[in-house]
Order: sequence, then structure tokens, then C-alpha cells
Amino acid sequence: MRIAASADLHFTPQSYAKLKDQFERVRDDADVLVLAGDLTNYGQPDEMEPLLNVLVRLRLPTVVVLGNHDYESGKEEELRRMLIAGGVKVLDGSGYERDGVGFAGAKGFIGGFGRGVLTAFGEREVKEFVRASIDETMKLERGISQLRAPKRVVVVHYSPIVETVEGEAPEIFPFLGTSRLAEVIDRHGADLVLHGHAHHGKLDGHTRGGVPVHNVAISLLQAQNPSRVYRVFEL
Repeated sequence: MRIAASADLHFTPQSYAKLKDQFERVRDDADVLVLAGDLTNYGQPDEMEPLLNVLVRLRLPTVVVLGNHDYESGKEEELRRMLIAGGVKVLDGSGYERDGVGFAGAKGFIGGFGRGVLTAFGEREVKEFVRASIDETMKLERGISQLRAPKRVVVVHYSPIVETVEGEAPEIFPFLGTSRLAEVIDRHGADLVLHGHAHHGKLDGHTRGGVPVHNVAISLLQAQNPSRVYRVFEL
């Protein structure tokens, strides 16, 4: 299976024509399209509607997770319903299988990496913050555990490893993801992990268990080639 992946489109109606042209070849290049969050800029339905028009016209199976920008206006459920009605597979603690490849995903959350992971100690606000991170991790675990396909792709918005956020300011590393996600991935196993969010991070890395992780933020892809809006992986 050829999987085209991108993230952080931050789509607005003004970018319709450009994005439509940029994605016009994806059906020739891939069997499935994966978008790892931040589909819209402000999480508004009037941003999602023209983007959905682009995706439907591709006539390609499409798998997405939402990102933090898609939550900005508190209309994430409406966006999710729009995508599902358009035939897009939205992963949120769920799985999807096609031609022997399983896709599992969730938005994920922040919280830090390795020994720097924030723990639920101290103020109530800190505990609530950590609970949100754990809840998203449990969503991902639930999604992966549903898969029965021999090959597995994990899709998250936030990074599960520090390696693919390197290049961003070190001060914001804890706000770009959490290694809690990687612990779940290593426990259940995967062939490929795709994420976005870290616009100035690194393209490639691995979990401690050796699972390949790829940052497919569109800004990173275009830094290599201005006309490149997705990356193709083969499983």
C-alpha cells in the first residue's frame, strides 16, 4: 500500500485553488491519503466545507485525525460530522482497516518527553492537565487494540517522540507532544507512525522500541521542495 501523508494544512477558503492544484496528483501517487491534524486554521465549518470539497474530489480513501487548530472554536464535533458525512475516516480512539493495513489514531496531547513528562502532582489544574494527556493516550491505545490487520499505521497530531520536534525552540518541546503516546505504540507495535504539529521539527525518528516515526507537517515538506505537500510511504 502507498500512503500519502501530510499535516498542518491550516486550510482557509482563500487557499482552496492552491491546495486543489497541489493535491491533484495524489491519486496517482498513493492508495490512501492520511492527514495528521490541523486541517483548518480556526476550526470553523466554513473552512472545513471547501477543504472537504477538495478531499471528496480526490476520489481517494482518506484517513484523518483532528489537531489543536481544529478545536480552536469549540466546533470539533461539527467538523467531525462533516468529514464523516463526506466519507472521510476520522480516527479518535478508533481503528480502520483496508487491504491488510490497519490505521489507528487520536489527536494526542502535550506533556513532555522522557524524564521530563509532567506528572499528576500538586495543584488541581496540573492534575487536570495530565488527565487530558492520559485520556488521549488511552484513546490511542483503544484504537490500536481494535486492529487485526497484519500491518499497522498510527496517526496522531502531537509527536510521540522528542526526536521529530528537534529544530523547534527547546522551551516549547513539552507543548509539542508526549512520550506517553510512544509507550502505547511500543507496547502494541506498529509499522509506521505519522504526526504533525511541529512545523520546524525533523522529518524522521524512531520510538525507543524502534518504530519509525515521521513528522509530515506540510511546512517541513515544503522546506525541502516548495511544491511538495505530501510524502508517500509504502507498506
